[in-house]
Amino acid sequence: MTFDEMRERIAHGQGFVAALDQSGGSTPKALRGYGVEDSEWSDEDQMFALIHEMRSRIIEAPCFGNGKVIGAILFEKTMEGTSGGMSVPARLKDRGIVPFLKVDKGLEDERDGAQLMKPNPNLEAMCARAKELGVFGTKMRSVIKSANPVGIKETVRQQFAEGARILACGMMPMLEPEYDITAADRAEGEKIMLAAIEEGLDALPEGQQVMLKLSIPVEAGLYAGLAKHPKVLRVVALSGGYSTDEACEKLAKNPGMIASFSRGLLQDLRKQQDDAEFDGTLSGAIDQIHAASIT
Repeated sequence: MTFDEMRERIAHGQGFVAALDQSGGSTPKALRGYGVEDSEWSDEDQMFALIHEMRSRIIEAPCFGNGKVIGAILFEKTMEGTSGGMSVPARLKDRGIVPFLKVDKGLEDERDGAQLMKPNPNLEAMCARAKELGVFGTKMRSVIKSANPVGIKETVRQQFAEGARILACGMMPMLEPEYDITAADRAEGEKIMLAAIEEGLDALPEGQQVMLKLSIPVEAGLYAGLAKHPKVLRVVALSGGYSTDEACEKLAKNPGMIASFSRGLLQDLRKQQDDAEFDGTLSGAIDQIHAASIT
């Protein structure tokens, strides 16, 4: 797929984006969920080798290339790995799946009810390497924890500022100002965040687009306008800690948003499953998430 073909696939594809981008801090938890105990690895290299085996098994599963997964977000080490005898980005594209790269370097300590992204001085170098491997876009996450206008506006401002750096590299930025689904004031805060996002979009130069990855809103349909905005390629939803059933039920009430789930996609996969059981389990999750994404 060329860059323009990948853009078209993401803009109009009837499917969802798989999040396979757990990094250092979240990898042990992801492995435990997959049935790999901490005692099975003794250093970071072994840990990442095990998570790569899991991701490669997902990528190579027959159901993963059935057309319902239109994109996949990768951790940097996964991007640099191989699957099916090819680089991971090339293998994904071979299966009709558009590759993205997680580029943030983690979160700062909470301030004004939000956790901003840590500085990323090597962002342009990461983008250059990703482009070299045929990656279409990037993803970067911040977290909002309360309806504090100062923290919310600064989070969104930083997302758009980093997005501008990514656009300058010729890649598609997926902005992810995640709103903590456990926050008591989320309904109020999401409206503040929406206004800040709209302001950021209005300031984008004509002809430029971004993607948005957002928590499924408390008020169904809140982001419908964003999904139709000319400067938004696609709005995707994170599962945010919801189970697959909960996330899909809530997503189906938000036309214009498609899934970009991690836990919601992977929660029932186990290393101990044989290939047929693994593919059947993954296929069931893909079908369920796909149905919610095209509702």
